[in-house]
Amino acid sequence: MFGFLKKKKTETKAEPIAELTAEEKEELQGKAERFSITIKELEAVDPKQVAELAKTYEQLGLVKAQLGQMDEAIGSLEQSLDYKLTIGDGYKKLMSLYNAKRAEAARNGDDAGIDKYMGKMDDMRQIAKKVTITG
Repeated sequence: MFGFLKKKKTETKAEPIAELTAEEKEELQGKAERFSITIKELEAVDPKQVAELAKTYEQLGLVKAQLGQMDEAIGSLEQSLDYKLTIGDGYKKLMSLYNAKRAEAARNGDDAGIDKYMGKMDDMRQIAKKVTITG
C-alpha cells in the first residue's frame, strides 16, 4: 500500500571501460616485461625471497589486467598468492577477475565454468579468513 517493503528498482549502468592509448599500452607492456625480468632474477638468485616475489607477481598481474590479458593476469595473481597470502590490491583484482569469468561462463551456459570460478572465489574467501585470523 505505502511501498515500505517494496524493493526500489535501481538501474545498473555498466561503467565504460576506458580504452588505453597506444602510449599507455606500450608503457604497461614495458612494465610487464620489467616485472617478468625481475621475477626471473629473483627466482635465479634466491627463490626464498618470498615477499619480494609475491609483490612482483602481484604487480605483474595488475599490469596484465590493465592490458586486458585476463588469463595471464589470473595466473600471475595466483602465483603471487602461492608465495604469500595477502588481501591487498592483487587479491581484490583476482576476485573481480574470477567473478567476471564466472559471469562469462553463466552467459555462455557453461556449468563447469561456473562451478570452477565459484570454487576459486570460495578459496579466495578462505584466504581472507586465514589472513584476517593470523593477522
